[in-house]
Amino acid sequence: MAETLGSGTVSTKVQRIAERARKAPEMCLTTLANHLDLDWLKEAYARTRKDGAVGVDGVTAAEYERNLEANLRELLEQAKSGAYHAPSVRRVYIPKGDGKSRRPLGIPTLEDKVLQRAVVMLLEPVYEQDFKTCSYGFRPGRSAQGALAALREPLMSMGGGWVVEVDIEKFFDTLDHRDLRAFLRRRVGDGVVLRLIGKWLNAGVLDGGSVTYPSAGTPQGGVISPLLANVYLHYVMDEWWEREVQPRLVGRSILVRYADDLVMGFAREEDARRVFEVLPKRFGRYGLRLHSTKTRVAAFRRPPWRSGRGPRRGGAATSAPVSPETFDFLGFTHYWGRSRRGYWVIFRRTARGRLSRALRAVQAWCRGHRHESLAAQQATLSEKMRGHYAYYGLTGNYRSLAAFYEGVKRRWRQWLGRRSQRGQMSWAAFARLLGRYPLPRPHIVHGLLPDPARP
Repeated sequence: MAETLGSGTVSTKVQRIAERARKAPEMCLTTLANHLDLDWLKEAYARTRKDGAVGVDGVTAAEYERNLEANLRELLEQAKSGAYHAPSVRRVYIPKGDGKSRRPLGIPTLEDKVLQRAVVMLLEPVYEQDFKTCSYGFRPGRSAQGALAALREPLMSMGGGWVVEVDIEKFFDTLDHRDLRAFLRRRVGDGVVLRLIGKWLNAGVLDGGSVTYPSAGTPQGGVISPLLANVYLHYVMDEWWEREVQPRLVGRSILVRYADDLVMGFAREEDARRVFEVLPKRFGRYGLRLHSTKTRVAAFRRPPWRSGRGPRRGGAATSAPVSPETFDFLGFTHYWGRSRRGYWVIFRRTARGRLSRALRAVQAWCRGHRHESLAAQQATLSEKMRGHYAYYGLTGNYRSLAAFYEGVKRRWRQWLGRRSQRGQMSWAAFARLLGRYPLPRPHIVHGLLPDPARP
C-alpha cells in the first residue's frame, strides 16, 4: 500500500497523516519524513519558544533569525541526509518545591528545539489516533483540568470507592531506551525520524564542564520528551489497563493519567488490592520502579448519610460514618464534603505542599526584585497570580486561592519594607500602595462543567 500522502500546506499534511494513521491502526508508517520541508520547519520555528535560556552554542533567537531561511535550509539538509549531530544539552539546577534541594533542568539549543518540534508535528497526528481517552498530559485539546473532571465525574457516580495513587520514581530519567525504540517501531518505520530520535536519546549532557551520556531517560529538557513519555506509558500502562486489567475486574473502575501522574479508582476494594499488588511487577518489567510510600490504596468511599444532616437514603438513619481518606492528584487534594444543599460531593483544594511551594517562589522573587519599580513588581506579581488562579481556580477551592492572595500580599509588604532603613512598612501604608498598584483578587476560573475532551 502506498504511503505517500502528497504535498500541500502544513495543516493539510497533518490532516492527511492523521487520516492514514486512523484508517490503518496497525500500519507502520515509513514515509513520514517526506513531509519535512522548509515550510514545515518554518512552522516548527514559529511554535518554538524564543525567550528561553540559550544552549551550549550560545545562539539566541534574534541571532538565528538574522539568516532564518538559510539556517532552516541547512538544518533540513542535515536532518534528511543523516549529517545532523544532536548537540549536548546544558544542565542547570533549579530549586525544588521543598526549598532545600535542587533538581536538574536540561537546556537544548534553539535549533535542536526547532527540529524536535518538527518531529513532534510529524508524530503527534499518528499517536493521537492511538492514545486512549484516559491520557491527558501534553496532548492537544486536553488539560490538567480535563483530567481532574474525568476523574471526579465517575468517582461521584459510583459513590467514591478505593483510589490507587501511583508514583513512578524518576520516570523521565529511567525510561528504558531499548523498550522505547521497540514501542516506536510499532507505528514508525521512517528511518530519518527514528535516526533523529536515537541521536537525541544518546545526546550528551554538559554539567560543570564535563559531558556525560545517559543510557536511560528521555532527552533532557527536550521538546520531544513529553510525546516519547506518552508513547512509553501508552504501551506500558494504558493498553495493558484496557486490554488485560479492566476485563478481569468485578466492579467499575477508572484510570486517569497525566504524563507520569496517574490514579485509578475502583468501586470494589478487592479489585483495587489485586491491581495494586501487580503494579510493581508490571512497571518493573519495563525498568520502572514505583515509590514504596507514595504508591498506595486510599479508602475514598462516600460517607453515609446521617440523620438530621442532609438527604437520607431510603429515609433511614445510619451510624456515624468513618471519615474517608483523601488523595492528591495534579496538585489538588481530593476530599468529600457537603454541598450547599447538603449532599456529599467531591471537592478539590490546593494541596498543602503546592501552596507552600508557590508562596516560597513568590518570596524568592520578591527578595530578588525588591529594588525594581513598584509598577514593574506589580505587573510581574499580577501575572504570577493570574497564572496561579488559572490553574487552581476550581469550584470549591476559593479558600486556598484566598490564602495564596493573602500570602502574596504579606511577602510583598515584607520585602518592600526592606528597601530602606525605615523598618517594616505599616499595613496602612501598604493598603494605600495597593490602592494604586492593586493585585488581582482570587476568583474561580473553572466551573463544574463536563470534560470537553471526553466522547
